[in-house]
Amino acid sequence: MAIKNYKPTTPGRRGMSGYSFEEITTSKPEKKLTVRLNKRAGRNNQGRITIRHRGGGHKRLYRIIDFNAADKHNIEATIVSVEYDPYRTAYIMLVNYKDGEKRYHLAPQDIKVGDKIILADKTKLKPGNRMLLRNFPVGFTVYNIELTKGKGGQMIRSAGSSAKVVSQEDEMYTQIQLPSGEVRLVNKDCYASFGMLSNLDHSNITIGKAGRMRNMGRRPQVRGKVMNPCDHPHGGGEGSNSIGLKHPKTPWGMPALGYKTRSRKKYSDRVIVKSRHRK
Repeated sequence: MAIKNYKPTTPGRRGMSGYSFEEITTSKPEKKLTVRLNKRAGRNNQGRITIRHRGGGHKRLYRIIDFNAADKHNIEATIVSVEYDPYRTAYIMLVNYKDGEKRYHLAPQDIKVGDKIILADKTKLKPGNRMLLRNFPVGFTVYNIELTKGKGGQMIRSAGSSAKVVSQEDEMYTQIQLPSGEVRLVNKDCYASFGMLSNLDHSNITIGKAGRMRNMGRRPQVRGKVMNPCDHPHGGGEGSNSIGLKHPKTPWGMPALGYKTRSRKKYSDRVIVKSRHRK
């Protein structure tokens, strides 16, 4: 995907870049596969802020994505369109199954309208095809990986991401290397899709101005140093003084830099072969 660089017609446009949308084939979604979601503005069911700096944003329709497709075993599907989804960074594709049903799936790189995809225990190594992890050769890339058999894809779902199959030696588990460098064990009876996700240049986009962030539903982030002492550990003081602490802290008083917050008893420790922090 190519990036569109804007001309510096205004200070906000200087250096700004966006998507060229060359791969997108239609602008209107499939009406039956969309639903309107209520905006939460970072609040939970009690009305309390659980995620700061959220609110506003452009109206958008949620596309119902099928991350599993287990009920479409051995049924071939044809790609009808490649579409933009405002709720995720990767593109999505509308597919038409041979039984007449249409569904949305995550679109991999190098896919085009008219291509055929299928979910089976073992099938061709073709972008978009989905099969059991035990049947992927070592060194090949996968996305939309199941963690629990039959639950649907949970890992590797964002733009341009992919995981690599590292080892198939174990009888029960496949070793997968994630984009972070972590090597993880996944049950061989879990499904994954072959290829790499679309929209590779997403990380190279320059937002350019605050208004674009507001359109995405992101509100300004206020520094703790300019708050009152009751609002942040860095707050208070006269004028432009220091934070008054040896080390920065989060708004809730925890050390902000280098402090490990992961639980030592976390269930997933037993399936992590190599931590992303180990060289």
